[in-house]
Amino acid sequence: MPETSEHLLTAIRTLAPEITARAAEIETVRRIPPDLVDKLRSTGFFRIFVPPSHAGLGLDLPSALDVIAALSRIDGSVGWAVMIGCGASLFASLLPRDIYEQVYQDGPDVTFAGSAQPAGTAEAVSGGWRVNGRWPFASGCQHADWMLGVCVMAEGGTPLPGSAGEGGPPMIRGFLLPAHHWQIEDTWHVAGLKGTGSHHITLEDIFVPAGNFFDLVGGASCLKGPLYQAPRQVLPLLHGANSLGMAEGALDALVALANTGRQQFAAPQKMRDSETFQGALGGVAAVVRAARAFLEIQAASHWRRALAGTLNDEALYIQNAQTAAWLATTCVGVADRCFALGGASALYESSPLQRRMRDLHAAAQHAVAHERHYIDAGKLLLNAANCGAPAR
Repeated sequence: MPETSEHLLTAIRTLAPEITARAAEIETVRRIPPDLVDKLRSTGFFRIFVPPSHAGLGLDLPSALDVIAALSRIDGSVGWAVMIGCGASLFASLLPRDIYEQVYQDGPDVTFAGSAQPAGTAEAVSGGWRVNGRWPFASGCQHADWMLGVCVMAEGGTPLPGSAGEGGPPMIRGFLLPAHHWQIEDTWHVAGLKGTGSHHITLEDIFVPAGNFFDLVGGASCLKGPLYQAPRQVLPLLHGANSLGMAEGALDALVALANTGRQQFAAPQKMRDSETFQGALGGVAAVVRAARAFLEIQAASHWRRALAGTLNDEALYIQNAQTAAWLATTCVGVADRCFALGGASALYESSPLQRRMRDLHAAAQHAVAHERHYIDAGKLLLNAANCGAPAR
C-alpha cells in the first residue's frame, strides 16, 4: 500500500491498542516515550507535509487534518506531538533552499519543536546573529531534530524597526537550529497535555548563521506547492483537528463506559438504559458532528484557496483562527459534558474522561486557539459591512 493518508489511518488503527495501554505512562514521564516516537517516525507521520521531492508524503490539507484528528482521538498528547512535529516542517520551507536541503539531508522523517513567542534577542554580528533567549511551550523538544525560536532582531543593542518603520513594532524573525545546540529546562509540570513534553528551551550567546533565519509572516517559500505559500495560515486548522479528535475521544470513552453496564449510585437503571442519559448523549454527539462538519468545510475551503494560489491573505488567517477558537471552546464543552455524564467514576486517574477534559482545557489555552481571536473576526466583519461587502 502506498504511503498515503489511508496508509497512516490504517497504521493508527494498528497502533491504537498500544497507545491506549500506555496513556498513564505517557502522562507519568511527561513526554511521548522514545520507542513510540520511533514508531511514529518510521511510519511516516512526521513527513506529512514534506514534499514528494524530498521523499515526503505532501498530503493535501483535508487528509492531513484527518490523520491528526484520528491520532488525537486515541491520545491528545500523541496527536499534539505529531501536529507540532509535522506542522513545523511547513515553516522550514521559509528557509533558503540550501539550508532546507541541510535540514532534510538524512531523509524526510525530521521532527521539529519550538516556540513562536518572540522570547529571544538576536544581535547582528558578522555573518549572522548572536542569539540569547528562553522560549516556553516547546512541545516535543526531547525528541526533536531541529528547534525553532523567534527573536527580536537588534543591532548595537537597539531593536531594528519592523515593516511599519520607526515607532512601530520591532523586526521579528524566526530561526531553526539543530536540537543539540539547545538546552531544555524541565518545566512541564501541568494540568493537561502532560505527555507533550512542552518544556522551556534556551540558548545562551549562540551564533546562528544568517541563512537560518526567516520571516514567519511575510517570508517566501523555497518550495513550490499549495501549502508552502503561507505556512502560518495552516497552523490554526491543525489545532482545530487536534481539538476535534480529543472531543471525539471523550465521546468514545463515555459510550464505552455506558456499555460496561455501569449503574450510577442511586440511579434507577443502568446508564445505557436511561432515557435521560440517552438524550444527553445524543445531544453531545450532535455537537461533535457539527464540530467535524465545521472543520471539514473550512479545510476544504482553505485547500481550494491553496490550489488557487490565494492562501496568503490576512483575512483568511483571521477566519482560520476564529475556526480554531470555536472548535477549542466547543470541544472543551463536549469534554466537560462527557465528564459530568460519566459520574463519580470519571474522577479517577484511570478514567480517560478526566484526561480528555484536562487535555482539551490545556489545548484551548494555546495562543492560536484562544477566544481573543474572535475580536479580529468581529472587526473583520464590521469592516466588511462598512465597505458594502456581504457578511460571511
